[in-house]
Amino acid sequence: MLNVKLDRLDRLRFAFLGVLVLATGGSSALQGDKRPVAYVLELFTSQGCSSCPPADRLLGSLARKPDVVAVSLPVDYWDYIGWKDTLASPAFTARQKAYAVALGGRQIYTPATIVNGLSDAIGSDAAAIERAIAATRGRDNALSLHIKLVDTGRRLAIEVPAGAGGPAGVFLLKILRARTVHIGRGENAGRSVTYVNVVRAIEQLGEWTGARVTFETAAPRGDDEGYVVLVQRGSPDRPGAILAAAKTAGL
Repeated sequence: MLNVKLDRLDRLRFAFLGVLVLATGGSSALQGDKRPVAYVLELFTSQGCSSCPPADRLLGSLARKPDVVAVSLPVDYWDYIGWKDTLASPAFTARQKAYAVALGGRQIYTPATIVNGLSDAIGSDAAAIERAIAATRGRDNALSLHIKLVDTGRRLAIEVPAGAGGPAGVFLLKILRARTVHIGRGENAGRSVTYVNVVRAIEQLGEWTGARVTFETAAPRGDDEGYVVLVQRGSPDRPGAILAAAKTAGL
């Protein structure tokens, strides 16, 4: 996936993309100009986990809120019980392990929800998630920046403003909006479960050092796909606070 840092005339090009969206009827998400994101949820789930479907439903209901970025990351460590998760990736298992190290935990589990990159909660426990949201609000500059995100349907233009809390990575997540899976074996054998905002790929576009920076990137997708942008401190091996987030329309 191509990404380019824009240094000269980037404001003009960014504005042009916004005009292009309006002119062509494409979708757009301008989180910095409209409603800033209130919190970010990452649900680590598995088709092989009998405790996960309530968490999957909860994430689906929270994801509908316009000021929430909520994504599902299916893990593969339940595959040993006889059902291979059709959406899982070892990269998501690695991300959950990295969070466990960063948060001082000794084990990983499902369903687990990471809130703003800073705290974990049982993914089906709405009250625990609310407490984690309250406890992480503003901590370590969490969600202190408002990304501008313009989506033409083929390309994304992203502006991260100047601010405190850097350095941080700028990550692009490709998202499958929803997928219903009929599970044939394991703890959920015979059940059909719908997974919402499923991450299919994570790619780092570049770095944010505290100064304003813009990116333009190709964003191919099917009708049932979209994108999330995260600005996150730390590293893939030890992720930290999410400083900013935005999503394309329909997520």
